[in-house]
Amino acid sequence: MTDVAAPVPSRVVLNQGDIDRALTRIAHEILEANKGSKDLVLLGIPRRGYPLAVRLANKIAAADPAVDAAAIVGQLDVTMFRDDLSRQPARPPYPTKLPKSGIDNKVVVLIDDVLYSGRTIRAALDAIVDLGRPRIVRLAVLVDRGHRELPIRADHVGKNLPTASSEKVRVHLEELDTVDGAPVNEVVIEAGA
Repeated sequence: MTDVAAPVPSRVVLNQGDIDRALTRIAHEILEANKGSKDLVLLGIPRRGYPLAVRLANKIAAADPAVDAAAIVGQLDVTMFRDDLSRQPARPPYPTKLPKSGIDNKVVVLIDDVLYSGRTIRAALDAIVDLGRPRIVRLAVLVDRGHRELPIRADHVGKNLPTASSEKVRVHLEELDTVDGAPVNEVVIEAGA
């Protein structure tokens, strides 16, 4: 007889509509905080931060027709700036792609899916220092689950989601994820092991 692990109990806390509404609200908050779209750059942190940045850029462009969504979005890989490389499984870095305008003297908004300990964002700040000198750096996340280990706070949050440390928050985005073969947009909490 083989031991089969029981499925991890999970519950959906944000569905596709919830995610879309949260991103619409964040896009408008970004425009309001920046007093428009001037000098705005959105940098998504791979894996799921980048598709969220693309979605936010499209929503910003819809709200401000003067914005070229493709011209304000980029991807910032933080792999080599992490302080936990020896404890994490090896993974290849993703390419860092900056908009043609660069980040010097720009208002950079870092985009990530889940804010937890703050260590990924600390690594992103270190990566930005190597690439240029933005005027302002802000942070937008789809989910803030608490449990910060560093003094980092998001400026724009889709949903504050208090969790136990033993729980896992999984963001599924149709650009990267499928469930039963179908693309899916949802945020799920899984019980701890």
